[in-house]
This record gives sequence, C-alpha cells and structure tokens, in this order.
Amino acid sequence: MGSTCVRIAIDAMGGDHAPGEIVAGALRAREELGVKVLLVGDPQQIEAALPPKTNLAQLEIVPAKEAIAMDEEPLTAIRRKPKASINVAMDLVKQQQADAVFSAGHSGAAMASALLRLGRLPGIDRPAIGAVFPTIVAGKPVLILDVGANVDCRPKFLEQFAIMGSVYSQYVLGTNEPKVGLLNIGEEDSKGNDAAVRAHQLLRENSQIAFIGNAEGRDVLSGNFDVIVCDGFVGNVLLKFAEAVGEVILQILREELPQGLHGQIGTALLKPNLKRIKQRMDHAEHGGALLLGVAGICFIGHGSSQAPSIFNAIRMAKEAVDNQVLQRIQSQYQTLQSE
Repeated sequence: MGSTCVRIAIDAMGGDHAPGEIVAGALRAREELGVKVLLVGDPQQIEAALPPKTNLAQLEIVPAKEAIAMDEEPLTAIRRKPKASINVAMDLVKQQQADAVFSAGHSGAAMASALLRLGRLPGIDRPAIGAVFPTIVAGKPVLILDVGANVDCRPKFLEQFAIMGSVYSQYVLGTNEPKVGLLNIGEEDSKGNDAAVRAHQLLRENSQIAFIGNAEGRDVLSGNFDVIVCDGFVGNVLLKFAEAVGEVILQILREELPQGLHGQIGTALLKPNLKRIKQRMDHAEHGGALLLGVAGICFIGHGSSQAPSIFNAIRMAKEAVDNQVLQRIQSQYQTLQSE
C-alpha cells in the first residue's frame, strides 16, 4: 500500500547541526520522496536556513517556542517545556496532523515525549529502539532491538520486541519470513542468565515468529539473522561499538590508499567500490532508529545527523507509514491474544 502524501513532523531544533542540516535533509525528502514536511521550531531560524526562493509547496513551518538541550533531564524537560519542538511535533502526530515524527535531538526526551503524548500500542509493555546494522551479506541488513530504551528487560519484553521487529523487518526492510535470534553468550538453549533462558523458551514457543535460536556476538553481522533481540543496555553498547568500528575501517581505507599520481588513478578506479563500502558501513545511510511500540511512527536520529541522515530517516518513516507497520503490529497482538 502506498500513501499519496505522507506528512512528516520534523523537530527542526534537535541535533548538533540544527536547523541547517535538518532543513536541508527535509527539503531533499520533500523533492525526492513527495512527502509533506512540517518543520517544527523557531520560525526565524528555520526561515534563515531555507535556500533563497524556496518553493513553499508541501512545506509548513510550525512554531515552537522552546527546545530541549542535550544536557537536560528528559522527563523533567518535556514536562517543564510543553511547547518544546519535540513536544509540538509529537502533538501533530497525536492530533493526526502528521503521520510520523523525526528528531535528531535528545533521544531520551523524544522517547519520553512519545510515551506521554502518543502512549503505547495495546499489548506492548515497553517500547524498543530498533537500529539497522549491515551484515557481510550484501543487501541483507539485521535489525537489533532494543538499543537503548530499556536497560533491564523481562523475558516477555524480549518476546514483544521480536514480534515488532519481525513486522518491521518484513514490511519495511523487505525480508521474507525474518529469522529471529536472541543475543546470548552461547548457542545452547541453556546458555545465559535466568532471564535469557526464559526468553529463549518464550521465543521458541511463539508461532508468530521464525525463531532460530541464540545469536552470539560473532553472529550479529553474519547475515544468518534478520532480527536480534536484547536488552537496551547490551544493545546500546553494541550499537556504539559497531558505529565506531565502521568509522575506524573507513578511516583505515582512506589512510592506506596509495598516495601520489598512481594513488589518484587507483582511487579513481576504485571510487564506485569505495562508495558502496561506505553505503554499507556508514550509519548515516540508515538515518536513525525507529521507536517501536508507541502509538505512532517515531524515528530517532543521531545527534550528529546531517542532511543525508535526515533524508534517509524520513525515507524510512515514509516506508513505515506506507506499509502500515503500526496496524500490522496491532494485528499480530490481537492474533496472539486470541490463541
């Protein structure tokens, strides 16, 4: 199913490079994806970031008096600043004036605002942040969740993550019958702490997912799994480590390419290959992470996000709306409860 005009509410004040890079990415998404962008924030700063003679079609600036700084305590800040840009953006989704929201600002504030304003989907105890990782198999990413929303997880939370992740992997990432794994310290069913053992049993008994067993750290990028579930503490460490490794490898490639005339010729010949390597490894290509489990499409970007990341996050948000991810997750839970 496709949507004729998906409306994306964008926290234009969130992120290290706001509003300039946010606006640039949003305008590209408007032109290439045909979405309507609602830029939420200080109108003067947003207008100053718009290129001269910008076509204002499919573009709306929604005023917001305040923004939440990265060093503020999230729950306190969103309550103390009801007109902050992230809150106004979430309200647009709640009031059905927007179909999805994106923010590269304070991730904790974005999650807290989503929970308070949008609420959880029926049957979901905890939302999860899902991040897409590349694998050694070209064109076969793996979705890891949770990567930061929940430090401690009960086994049933991990089961819920697996169901939500499977829906997202199938309908947005295009995976046929997503294979699910539980991040653990060994392949055997009995490995791990008590929570891991009990989670393994729940996942194995759930007929709605294709659970194929435990995934060790070395399996994460193997391409053998399409969805891997874990608690947010481990997932966040894994996410930050993977990002760092990707940056290190790209830097090594730059440093080790031959210098001088021969190096320039060789680099020119390798340019298409190097571009594909960057696309597979650079987290900017995936745009951000989806907050699964709240009653709205909500993407959270890196604080350092620039225009390409913003564009890709909006693209994924549009795909989530077009493919009715929320409705499909709800349908899965209704089926589970009726069994």
